[in-house]
Amino acid sequence: MLRLTQYAQGGGCACKIPPGELEDVLAGMGLTTPDDPSGELLVGLDTGDDAAVVRIERGTAVVSTADFFTPVVDDPYDWGRIAAANALSDVYAMGGRPLMALNLLCWPRETLPYDLAREVLRGGAEVAALAGCHVAGGHSVTDQEPKYGMAVTGLADPAKLMRNDAGRPGLPLSVTKPLGLGVLNNRHKATGEVFPEAVATMTRLNADAAEAAVTAGVRCATDVTGFGLLGHLFKLARASGVTAVLDPSAVPLLDGAREAVRAGYVPGGTRRNLDWVTPHLTGDADEETMLLLADAQTSGGLLIAGEVPGATVIGELTVRGEHVIVVR
Repeated sequence: MLRLTQYAQGGGCACKIPPGELEDVLAGMGLTTPDDPSGELLVGLDTGDDAAVVRIERGTAVVSTADFFTPVVDDPYDWGRIAAANALSDVYAMGGRPLMALNLLCWPRETLPYDLAREVLRGGAEVAALAGCHVAGGHSVTDQEPKYGMAVTGLADPAKLMRNDAGRPGLPLSVTKPLGLGVLNNRHKATGEVFPEAVATMTRLNADAAEAAVTAGVRCATDVTGFGLLGHLFKLARASGVTAVLDPSAVPLLDGAREAVRAGYVPGGTRRNLDWVTPHLTGDADEETMLLLADAQTSGGLLIAGEVPGATVIGELTVRGEHVIVVR
Protein backbone atom coordinates (compact mmCIF):
# COMPACT_ATOMS: atom_id res chain seq x y z
CA MET A 1 0.00 0.00 0.00
CA LEU A 2 1.32 3.43 -0.96
CA ARG A 3 1.67 5.75 2.03
CA LEU A 4 1.01 9.32 0.91
CA THR A 5 2.70 10.87 3.95
CA GLN A 6 6.02 9.40 2.80
CA TYR A 7 5.98 11.53 -0.34
CA ALA A 8 6.27 14.87 1.48
CA GLN A 9 8.74 16.37 3.91
CA GLY A 10 6.08 18.12 5.99
CA GLY A 11 2.52 17.19 6.74
CA GLY A 12 -0.73 19.16 6.84
CA CYS A 13 -0.66 22.65 8.30
CA ALA A 14 2.67 21.86 9.99
CA CYS A 15 4.29 22.42 6.58
CA LYS A 16 3.44 26.13 6.63
CA ILE A 17 6.21 28.70 6.44
CA PRO A 18 6.99 29.56 10.10
CA PRO A 19 4.89 32.53 11.25
CA GLY A 20 7.82 34.69 12.29
CA GLU A 21 9.58 34.17 8.97
CA LEU A 22 6.39 34.89 7.03
CA GLU A 23 5.83 38.14 8.91
CA ASP A 24 9.42 39.18 8.19
CA VAL A 25 8.88 38.58 4.47
CA LEU A 26 5.68 40.60 4.38
CA ALA A 27 7.18 43.40 6.48
CA GLY A 28 10.17 43.57 4.16
CA MET A 29 7.89 44.07 1.18
CA GLY A 30 5.96 46.84 2.92
CA LEU A 31 2.67 45.09 2.30
CA THR A 32 -0.25 46.55 4.23
CA THR A 33 -3.93 46.92 3.52
CA PRO A 34 -4.24 49.91 1.16
CA ASP A 35 -6.37 52.89 2.06
CA ASP A 36 -9.86 52.26 0.78
CA PRO A 37 -12.00 55.43 0.64
CA SER A 38 -14.97 53.37 -0.55
CA GLY A 39 -15.02 51.32 2.66
CA GLU A 40 -15.47 48.15 0.60
CA LEU A 41 -12.39 46.31 1.91
CA LEU A 42 -13.43 45.21 5.41
CA VAL A 43 -10.63 42.76 6.24
CA GLY A 44 -7.26 42.73 4.52
CA LEU A 45 -3.69 41.83 5.35
CA ASP A 46 -2.90 43.98 8.38
CA THR A 47 -3.92 41.65 11.22
CA GLY A 48 -3.25 38.33 9.50
CA ASP A 49 -6.90 37.31 9.74
CA ASP A 50 -8.27 34.05 8.34
CA ALA A 51 -9.70 35.44 5.10
CA ALA A 52 -10.15 38.64 3.11
CA VAL A 53 -13.56 40.31 3.20
CA VAL A 54 -15.01 42.83 0.75
CA ARG A 55 -18.42 44.53 1.02
CA ILE A 56 -20.26 44.26 -2.30
CA GLU A 57 -23.59 45.80 -1.34
CA ARG A 58 -25.48 46.78 1.77
CA GLY A 59 -25.89 43.73 4.00
CA THR A 60 -23.60 41.46 1.95
CA ALA A 61 -19.87 40.80 2.01
CA VAL A 62 -17.70 38.37 0.05
CA VAL A 63 -15.24 36.24 2.03
CA SER A 64 -12.27 34.82 0.11
CA THR A 65 -9.51 32.41 1.17
CA ALA A 66 -7.18 29.68 -0.09
CA ASP A 67 -5.56 26.81 1.76
CA PHE A 68 -3.66 23.70 0.66
CA PHE A 69 -1.04 21.37 2.11
CA THR A 70 0.86 18.11 1.81
CA PRO A 71 -0.67 14.79 2.98
CA VAL A 72 -1.47 14.62 6.67
CA VAL A 73 -2.73 11.01 6.51
CA ASP A 74 -2.02 8.12 4.18
CA ASP A 75 -5.60 7.51 3.08
CA PRO A 76 -6.22 9.73 0.00
CA TYR A 77 -9.97 10.02 0.57
CA ASP A 78 -9.47 11.13 4.17
CA TRP A 79 -6.75 13.56 3.12
CA GLY A 80 -9.17 15.14 0.64
CA ARG A 81 -11.85 15.45 3.30
CA ILE A 82 -9.44 16.98 5.80
CA ALA A 83 -8.01 19.48 3.33
CA ALA A 84 -11.47 20.61 2.24
CA ALA A 85 -12.72 21.01 5.82
CA ASN A 86 -9.58 22.99 6.63
CA ALA A 87 -10.03 25.38 3.68
CA LEU A 88 -13.72 25.91 4.43
CA SER A 89 -12.84 26.68 8.05
CA ASP A 90 -11.37 30.08 7.15
CA VAL A 91 -14.78 31.22 5.92
CA TYR A 92 -16.52 29.88 9.02
CA ALA A 93 -13.95 31.60 11.25
CA MET A 94 -15.01 34.95 9.78
CA GLY A 95 -18.69 34.21 10.42
CA GLY A 96 -19.38 33.46 6.76
CA ARG A 97 -21.07 30.75 4.72
CA PRO A 98 -19.05 28.96 2.00
CA LEU A 99 -20.59 29.36 -1.45
CA MET A 100 -18.10 28.09 -4.04
CA ALA A 101 -14.73 26.34 -4.02
CA LEU A 102 -12.01 25.67 -6.58
CA ASN A 103 -9.71 22.66 -6.23
CA LEU A 104 -5.96 23.25 -5.93
CA LEU A 105 -4.01 20.09 -6.79
CA CYS A 106 -0.26 19.49 -7.11
CA TRP A 107 0.57 15.95 -8.16
CA PRO A 108 3.75 13.90 -8.76
CA ARG A 109 2.22 12.19 -11.80
CA GLU A 110 5.30 10.05 -12.48
CA THR A 111 5.39 8.50 -9.01
CA LEU A 112 1.79 8.41 -7.77
CA PRO A 113 -1.15 6.98 -9.77
CA TYR A 114 -4.04 9.21 -10.73
CA ASP A 115 -6.42 6.80 -8.98
CA LEU A 116 -5.16 8.27 -5.71
CA ALA A 117 -5.67 11.83 -6.95
CA ARG A 118 -9.23 10.90 -7.86
CA GLU A 119 -9.84 9.70 -4.30
CA VAL A 120 -8.40 12.94 -2.90
CA LEU A 121 -10.75 14.99 -5.07
CA ARG A 122 -13.69 12.76 -4.17
CA GLY A 123 -13.07 13.32 -0.47
CA GLY A 124 -12.88 17.08 -0.97
CA ALA A 125 -16.06 17.14 -3.04
CA GLU A 126 -18.01 15.17 -0.42
CA VAL A 127 -17.06 17.52 2.41
CA ALA A 128 -17.86 20.57 0.27
CA ALA A 129 -21.25 19.05 -0.49
CA LEU A 130 -21.90 18.63 3.24
CA ALA A 131 -21.15 22.33 3.60
CA GLY A 132 -23.55 23.23 0.79
CA CYS A 133 -20.57 24.61 -1.13
CA HIS A 134 -20.31 24.17 -4.91
CA VAL A 135 -17.03 22.82 -6.29
CA ALA A 136 -16.61 24.41 -9.70
CA GLY A 137 -13.28 23.40 -11.24
CA GLY A 138 -9.84 24.49 -10.07
CA HIS A 139 -6.21 24.23 -11.08
CA SER A 140 -3.62 21.46 -11.16
CA VAL A 141 0.15 21.32 -11.69
CA THR A 142 2.85 18.68 -11.71
CA ASP A 143 4.88 18.76 -8.50
CA GLN A 144 7.45 16.59 -6.75
CA GLU A 145 5.25 16.51 -3.63
CA PRO A 146 1.48 15.94 -3.55
CA LYS A 147 -0.50 18.92 -2.31
CA TYR A 148 -4.24 19.54 -2.17
CA GLY A 149 -6.62 22.19 -0.96
CA MET A 150 -9.19 24.71 -2.09
CA ALA A 151 -9.75 28.36 -2.84
CA VAL A 152 -13.09 29.18 -1.23
CA THR A 153 -15.50 32.05 -1.69
CA GLY A 154 -18.26 32.69 0.84
CA LEU A 155 -20.82 35.26 1.90
CA ALA A 156 -21.25 37.03 5.23
CA ASP A 157 -23.21 39.78 6.91
CA PRO A 158 -20.69 42.63 7.29
CA ALA A 159 -22.38 43.66 10.55
CA LYS A 160 -21.77 40.18 12.02
CA LEU A 161 -18.21 39.45 10.95
CA MET A 162 -15.93 37.66 13.39
CA ARG A 163 -12.43 39.16 13.26
CA ASN A 164 -9.20 38.53 15.13
CA ASP A 165 -8.84 42.21 16.11
CA ALA A 166 -12.20 42.59 17.85
CA GLY A 167 -11.30 41.08 21.24
CA ARG A 168 -12.09 43.10 24.36
CA PRO A 169 -11.10 42.76 28.04
CA GLY A 170 -13.55 40.66 30.02
CA LEU A 171 -14.44 38.24 27.22
CA PRO A 172 -13.97 34.52 27.89
CA LEU A 173 -11.85 32.43 25.51
CA SER A 174 -13.31 29.19 24.15
CA VAL A 175 -12.21 26.42 21.78
CA THR A 176 -14.44 24.05 19.84
CA LYS A 177 -12.07 21.13 19.11
CA PRO A 178 -9.40 19.35 21.18
CA LEU A 179 -5.70 19.84 20.51
CA GLY A 180 -3.08 17.24 19.62
CA LEU A 181 -3.65 16.79 15.91
CA GLY A 182 -0.09 17.74 14.99
CA VAL A 183 1.67 15.25 17.24
CA LEU A 184 -0.76 12.44 16.37
CA ASN A 185 -0.39 13.11 12.65
CA ASN A 186 3.38 13.08 13.07
CA ARG A 187 3.16 9.76 14.85
CA HIS A 188 0.94 8.44 12.04
CA LYS A 189 3.54 9.53 9.46
CA ALA A 190 6.37 7.85 11.37
CA THR A 191 4.65 4.59 12.31
CA GLY A 192 1.57 4.13 10.14
CA GLU A 193 -0.68 3.99 13.21
CA VAL A 194 -4.17 5.31 12.47
CA PHE A 195 -5.97 7.57 14.93
CA PRO A 196 -9.69 7.55 14.08
CA GLU A 197 -10.54 10.27 16.64
CA ALA A 198 -8.02 12.60 15.02
CA VAL A 199 -9.42 11.93 11.54
CA ALA A 200 -12.98 12.50 12.77
CA THR A 201 -11.89 15.77 14.39
CA MET A 202 -10.13 17.05 11.28
CA THR A 203 -13.01 16.18 8.94
CA ARG A 204 -15.67 17.79 11.16
CA LEU A 205 -16.80 21.10 9.73
CA ASN A 206 -16.74 24.23 11.87
CA ALA A 207 -20.14 25.21 10.46
CA ASP A 208 -22.21 24.58 13.60
CA ALA A 209 -19.63 26.23 15.85
CA ALA A 210 -19.54 29.32 13.64
CA GLU A 211 -23.31 29.57 13.49
CA ALA A 212 -23.55 29.27 17.28
CA ALA A 213 -20.93 31.97 17.71
CA VAL A 214 -22.59 34.41 15.31
CA THR A 215 -25.98 33.76 16.92
CA ALA A 216 -24.46 34.45 20.35
CA GLY A 217 -23.17 37.81 19.11
CA VAL A 218 -19.48 36.85 19.02
CA ARG A 219 -17.42 39.33 17.00
CA CYS A 220 -13.90 38.02 17.66
CA ALA A 221 -12.70 34.60 16.54
CA THR A 222 -10.10 32.72 14.53
CA ASP A 223 -9.44 29.09 13.75
CA VAL A 224 -6.65 26.99 15.23
CA THR A 225 -4.46 25.59 12.47
CA GLY A 226 -0.78 25.58 11.59
CA PHE A 227 0.39 28.20 14.12
CA GLY A 228 -1.10 26.24 17.02
CA LEU A 229 -3.37 27.52 19.79
CA LEU A 230 -0.63 29.76 21.19
CA GLY A 231 0.27 31.19 17.80
CA HIS A 232 -3.29 32.02 16.79
CA LEU A 233 -4.07 33.31 20.29
CA PHE A 234 -1.01 35.56 20.09
CA LYS A 235 -2.17 37.00 16.77
CA LEU A 236 -5.68 37.57 18.15
CA ALA A 237 -4.52 39.23 21.38
CA ARG A 238 -1.88 41.32 19.61
CA ALA A 239 -4.35 42.55 16.99
CA SER A 240 -6.96 43.31 19.66
CA GLY A 241 -4.55 45.14 21.99
CA VAL A 242 -5.31 42.85 24.95
CA THR A 243 -3.63 40.16 27.04
CA ALA A 244 -4.88 36.58 26.83
CA VAL A 245 -4.87 34.62 30.08
CA LEU A 246 -4.88 30.88 29.39
CA ASP A 247 -5.65 28.00 31.76
CA PRO A 248 -3.77 25.02 30.26
CA SER A 249 -5.59 22.53 32.49
CA ALA A 250 -8.89 23.51 30.81
CA VAL A 251 -7.67 22.94 27.24
CA PRO A 252 -9.16 19.72 25.79
CA LEU A 253 -6.72 17.20 24.28
CA LEU A 254 -7.17 14.23 21.97
CA ASP A 255 -6.55 10.79 23.43
CA GLY A 256 -2.92 9.84 22.96
CA ALA A 257 -1.68 13.39 22.40
CA ARG A 258 0.43 13.60 25.57
CA GLU A 259 1.82 10.14 24.94
CA ALA A 260 2.84 11.18 21.43
CA VAL A 261 4.74 14.18 22.81
CA ARG A 262 6.47 12.02 25.41
CA ALA A 263 7.46 9.56 22.69
CA GLY A 264 9.06 12.38 20.70
CA TYR A 265 6.56 12.76 17.84
CA VAL A 266 6.66 16.55 17.83
CA PRO A 267 6.50 18.25 14.41
CA GLY A 268 9.11 20.85 13.58
CA GLY A 269 6.28 23.32 13.00
CA THR A 270 5.12 22.88 16.59
CA ARG A 271 8.56 23.72 17.97
CA ARG A 272 8.84 26.73 15.66
CA ASN A 273 5.45 27.96 16.89
CA LEU A 274 6.60 27.78 20.49
CA ASP A 275 9.86 29.56 19.70
CA TRP A 276 7.88 32.34 17.99
CA VAL A 277 5.48 33.07 20.86
CA THR A 278 7.82 32.44 23.82
CA PRO A 279 9.19 36.03 23.92
CA HIS A 280 5.63 37.32 24.22
CA LEU A 281 4.32 35.10 27.02
CA THR A 282 4.87 34.29 30.64
CA GLY A 283 3.96 31.19 32.62
CA ASP A 284 5.38 28.16 34.35
CA ALA A 285 3.74 25.28 32.50
CA ASP A 286 6.00 22.31 31.74
CA GLU A 287 7.52 21.84 28.28
CA GLU A 288 5.15 18.99 27.38
CA THR A 289 2.14 21.20 28.02
CA MET A 290 3.63 24.15 26.15
CA LEU A 291 4.36 21.98 23.12
CA LEU A 292 0.75 20.80 23.07
CA LEU A 293 -0.49 24.39 23.33
CA ALA A 294 1.76 25.30 20.39
CA ASP A 295 1.03 22.12 18.44
CA ALA A 296 0.51 22.76 14.72
CA GLN A 297 -3.09 21.75 14.10
CA THR A 298 -4.64 20.74 10.80
CA SER A 299 -8.33 21.57 10.40
CA GLY A 300 -8.61 22.47 14.08
CA GLY A 301 -11.51 24.14 15.81
CA LEU A 302 -12.46 27.75 16.33
CA LEU A 303 -10.89 29.95 18.98
CA ILE A 304 -13.68 32.26 20.13
CA ALA A 305 -13.67 35.37 22.29
CA GLY A 306 -16.98 34.48 23.87
CA GLU A 307 -18.90 31.57 25.32
CA VAL A 308 -21.03 29.40 23.04
CA PRO A 309 -22.77 26.02 23.36
CA GLY A 310 -20.46 23.07 22.70
CA ALA A 311 -17.25 25.06 23.23
CA THR A 312 -14.83 24.75 26.14
CA VAL A 313 -13.84 27.88 28.07
CA ILE A 314 -10.04 27.93 28.44
CA GLY A 315 -9.28 31.46 29.63
CA GLU A 316 -10.15 35.12 29.20
CA LEU A 317 -9.03 38.38 27.66
CA THR A 318 -7.81 41.12 30.00
CA VAL A 319 -6.38 44.62 29.74
CA ARG A 320 -3.01 44.54 27.97
CA GLY A 321 -0.22 43.92 30.42
CA GLU A 322 3.49 43.28 30.13
CA HIS A 323 2.96 40.10 28.13
CA VAL A 324 0.53 39.30 25.31
CA ILE A 325 -0.17 35.80 26.71
CA VAL A 326 -0.18 34.61 30.30
CA VAL A 327 -0.25 30.83 30.86
CA ARG A 328 -1.32 30.01 34.40
